Amino acid sequence: MLTEVFSSMEAEADFDVEDSRSNNELQELWPVGHVGICQEDGSVLDFAGSNLVSMDNFAYGSVARYLQLDRKKCCFPANLAAHVCEWSYKHTEVGTATSWDGALQLGTRHFQHKYYNLFTCNCYSFVANCLNRLAHGGSAEWNVLNVAALVWLHGEWVDKMSIVRSFAPFVTVTCIGIFMAGWSFLIGILAFCLLLIGWFVFAVYCTKGLVC
Repeated sequence: MLTEVFSSMEAEADFDVEDSRSNNELQELWPVGHVGICQEDGSVLDFAGSNLVSMDNFAYGSVARYLQLDRKKCCFPANLAAHVCEWSYKHTEVGTATSWDGALQLGTRHFQHKYYNLFTCNCYSFVANCLNRLAHGGSAEWNVLNVAALVWLHGEWVDKMSIVRSFAPFVTVTCIGIFMAGWSFLIGILAFCLLLIGWFVFAVYCTKGLVC
């Protein structure tokens, strides 16, 4: 069930986004997804639980989507004067590294002392922290929302079955719910989605330090 990814990527690295499935093969009914980030050799790091960053041992299911990231869009300064991004001081504040793997190792050590919480400190928080250390795209303002948007808007599906595997359980439960409870079930789901999005918008942009 667990997927191991081994590949040589000296110029690029990957996001690996997997469909959420439990260790006993039961798929997650909510298609939010789990996200990790690759080292240069292709081994995947993901924040799998409290004080735990896994390597090539995904917490949930097999890979469904991926996104390649170009190392040339990152900033690896040897000193403050060597920054190539516009966020030199912010980048220094969140933590810099001289290599891709170095940035990921710093992020890993940081999250090995974090408690996992879906609403405040999750796998997207880990990837955002790593991207900030890389200053990917010249930005040190990565967070759970823009990481999720990046994956959803630009991620590529591994194959057609990955799409089915990701959404079939959610669609099935939704159809059953509508059949049994009527359209009020769908309204309830939409309301929950809006509340969840609203929470992250508030926590990320209206407070400081609430979401790691």
